Amino acid sequence: MTQTDLLQKKLVPGRVYRREDLEPYSTAVDRDLAGLVKTGALRKVARGLYYAPRTTAFGEAPPEDKELVRVFLKDSRFLLTSPNIYNSLGVGTTQLYNQPIVYNHKRHGVFKLGNRLYDFRMKPHFPKEATEEFLLVDLINNISSLAESREEILKKVSEKARVMDGRKLKAAIQNYGSVRTRKVFSSLLSDKPAR
Repeated sequence: MTQTDLLQKKLVPGRVYRREDLEPYSTAVDRDLAGLVKTGALRKVARGLYYAPRTTAFGEAPPEDKELVRVFLKDSRFLLTSPNIYNSLGVGTTQLYNQPIVYNHKRHGVFKLGNRLYDFRMKPHFPKEATEEFLLVDLINNISSLAESREEILKKVSEKARVMDGRKLKAAIQNYGSVRTRKVFSSLLSDKPAR
């Protein structure tokens, strides 16, 4: 059994690996990785980043976004989201976007991982999960990059804000809103009755 075969036995389908994760199992890791990529046992995602393909009933599946981002960042503290999720708020957004957004503490910029672009944005604060309140604030933070009419969205956001839990929304505005977003909500909520 060759060293490449031994390294292949360590691979778990669906897992993402950094070069350094596999280095302990090989004395010539670059040669072995190249061989595994050539045979299809590994797929190269980015420089020094690989995944072991897993097969489903529909063919080969790419790695899970969360697993890919976690290994790329070497950190599990991130929030993976997309402007598509704003559509669930019922405030008039209907466009579909193909680029996930990753709020994190380490990287900033657009990175190609595999066949997909990810928009990494460094933020000091973001929740572990995207709550409805966070999404409404995040939508206003990013309103200038959306394709829909700004005026229509603001009108519907104002209506939506009036039926949400006021304390939770104000906390989300304070914790996650930009200065501009806070001003927008201040004017939208100025005549909102206290809950």
